[in-house]
Amino acid sequence: MEQPDPLRPSTPDSIKTTKADSSQVATSSQDSTQAQQAAPPTPTFRYRFTADGTLTSGNVNRALLQLTSAIDYQLSDYFKLSSNPSFVYGKQNGLLAEREWFGDLRTTLRHEKRLYYLAFGSYERSNLRQINHRWTVAAGAGFKLLNRKRAYISLTDVLMQEYTDFQELNDINIFRNSARLYGEYTFDKDRWTVTHTAFYQPALGQYNIRWNASVSVQVKLTTTTSLRTTLANAYESLIVPGRQNNDLRFTIGLVYEKK
Repeated sequence: MEQPDPLRPSTPDSIKTTKADSSQVATSSQDSTQAQQAAPPTPTFRYRFTADGTLTSGNVNRALLQLTSAIDYQLSDYFKLSSNPSFVYGKQNGLLAEREWFGDLRTTLRHEKRLYYLAFGSYERSNLRQINHRWTVAAGAGFKLLNRKRAYISLTDVLMQEYTDFQELNDINIFRNSARLYGEYTFDKDRWTVTHTAFYQPALGQYNIRWNASVSVQVKLTTTTSLRTTLANAYESLIVPGRQNNDLRFTIGLVYEKK
């Protein structure tokens, strides 16, 4: 299944300020620097929760519920913990079609720097792809291609070990290279937000490719609540008999976000 969008790192103070405030910022930045040296930074907790889905009736009766979240706990300017758990449940004509679980825990070092490092582990179950269990562990680096107040793009690349227990196929235990491109853009005084995430994960030493991508458009209804629509696609070259390699999903729902 596609992985939820992460929470982008906080925007540097130098980007948030304007040229008109530059003289005032110069003085305040010196004061803030002295304050930061005097006391350690306060840990910061940020989170986002999304509930969306689709419902149709008639010739085809279909119900889909998708719950995703993003959690960041910044212990300092150099270290943070993150998680992006998600759950998808769907029925079609009264039969269970989707019951997808995904959970992970990531540690990021130097997350406020342009070049940063990360390590994570994840667990996944999928009724759609007939996967009993999938465990992954990975480590690598990330680079912020663009880091401005209203535009952010990052590229990460990690070496990942994966163990997958299929219901019908033989189990696999392989290494993958996992590259992720993530972007977030805001418009109209942060009222509109567009995000995109793309993963490309080829196995090393054999033909076994996974990739998924999604694009979301989000409009604020209140300071903490937004309406969001997402188009997502997931592909796996190795699947159990009777299943398709590609899955496309369109959802619309509500987001609660606190930063």
